[in-house]
Amino acid sequence: MKKRLVTVYTWTLSMALVMMGARWAWAQTATYSNPDIVKWGFLAAALVAGIGTLAAAIAVAAIGAAALGALSEKPELAGRALIFLGLAEGLAIYSLIIAIMILGKI
Repeated sequence: MKKRLVTVYTWTLSMALVMMGARWAWAQTATYSNPDIVKWGFLAAALVAGIGTLAAAIAVAAIGAAALGALSEKPELAGRALIFLGLAEGLAIYSLIIAIMILGKI
């Protein structure tokens, strides 16, 4: 399980760094942007996306295992299990929205 979480975190961080590189190249051509603010904004967006996705992966792993255990005993709990999984997955979506908002302000 740790290997999977490390893989998810590595993939997310690499995608954030690719986005940072593309925006960094664009920001260097813009005349109105402050390079220090841009640098810290990209770092903040990458950290928000990476840590938020890692937290969502940990939450989904724990809730998914518990939900499958509960479903094996009481199959009528399927709706509640899906609601809890959706709430845990919302962490990743919220972190992505915040990262996009940070990149939009740069």
